[in-house]
Amino acid sequence: MSVVLVTGMSGTGKSAVLAELEGRGHEVVDTDYGEWVDESGPERLWREERIAALLDEHAGGTLFISGCVANQGRFYPRFDAVVLLSAPLEVILERVTTRESNDFGKTDDEREKIVRDLEACRKELSGLTRPRAAAPAAISSAMPESPAVHAAA
Repeated sequence: MSVVLVTGMSGTGKSAVLAELEGRGHEVVDTDYGEWVDESGPERLWREERIAALLDEHAGGTLFISGCVANQGRFYPRFDAVVLLSAPLEVILERVTTRESNDFGKTDDEREKIVRDLEACRKELSGLTRPRAAAPAAISSAMPESPAVHAAA
């Protein structure tokens, strides 16, 4: 039983990675959908009680969670691995402009926010790319023996 966070700015491919893992039968939670995030303040935040409950209730196999929110660092000790996805600014802007799965990034203001946030986000998340002693050497994305998909509640 392990838990992996897939993180990175909007447009880096988090949802695409989770869709592929889900297609292989892994349990996945995309925190961009459902009631995982509180957007009432100036920054998007995970609803900590919901994330804690998700992690507490996970019993078997590998759970892949995706998201990029201001308070995700509070949960880093609970993840077995953190995967940081990144892409050049031009690629991110092209992806958010043309994707159909998420409306964020369609307006000029949202794209300007992405540009402003990119450097700050990369600096903050870059420390995650160093291996942690507790992280497994490899995480298999092969089909699990008993597929389970966790629907966003």
